[in-house]
Amino acid sequence: MADEVLVSTTASAMSQLTRAQASGKHYSSGTPPLVPGADGVGRLANGQRVYFAFPRAPVGAMAQQVAVKAAYTVALPDDIDDVTAAAIANPAMSSWAALTERTQLRKGESVLINGAAGVSGRLAIQIAKHLGAGRVIATARNPASEAELRTLGADAFVPLSQSPKALGEHFRAEIAEGVDIVLDYLWGPPAEALLSAANGHAEGEAARPIRFINIGALAGASIALPAGVLRSSCVDMMGSGLGSLSNLALMRSIGSLMQVVRAVGLTVNAEPVPLSEVESAWTANASGRVVFTL
Repeated sequence: MADEVLVSTTASAMSQLTRAQASGKHYSSGTPPLVPGADGVGRLANGQRVYFAFPRAPVGAMAQQVAVKAAYTVALPDDIDDVTAAAIANPAMSSWAALTERTQLRKGESVLINGAAGVSGRLAIQIAKHLGAGRVIATARNPASEAELRTLGADAFVPLSQSPKALGEHFRAEIAEGVDIVLDYLWGPPAEALLSAANGHAEGEAARPIRFINIGALAGASIALPAGVLRSSCVDMMGSGLGSLSNLALMRSIGSLMQVVRAVGLTVNAEPVPLSEVESAWTANASGRVVFTL
């Protein structure tokens, strides 16, 4: 097609999105037979190194060559290698797009990252600070992760392993101090507790607005949300992902992100694996994010 380019793939990550699409469990899954792979890194015919996404179905990013719209490619800076670029794009973009495209983070605002111990959540701490957040609150189930999350830039920590009553009180204390944006990677019971804690903070005045943005559902696909929680708070609920953002907006976010990966010090534990070993790597319990290399 006239608006497409041919990309020779050099690296493609086995992300959670790729897994979900390949299994048919993601809302954006295609119809088999297909080649999996949501995004990757490769070279154009002129030798330019690019990150690419949204390859034309049914040939995904784990093919040797893929057809992609030219608008869905981003030139890569020289200071980021192929494996790192492929591994970091999806998890880092999740918070970058949420904060720049969906919530329009303003300098000095407070950001609560619900589920900060994962790859995306750890990157979100650094990205929020880089984009101007004045205070970052991190949540995680394991209290032992607090020290590392604070090293990344978290100013406060909420352990999710507390009793429901204690967790609710802890959330209410953080909200009372000031939370402007919630980046929610968990949904499920942790999101329920957080939303309930936003209930009833105003006495005669409007409550402080909270932009609650869901990005993932690692703790459950659904929640119980009493109507009174929304009526008695000033929570603006939204999502960030394929569909709530255009493909061009996502590419714009990734393009901006790639320019600052080294400057901000963003890292990801990437494990390069030859694509010829895809069958064994797909089911293996890897220590880092698997990136297939071609």
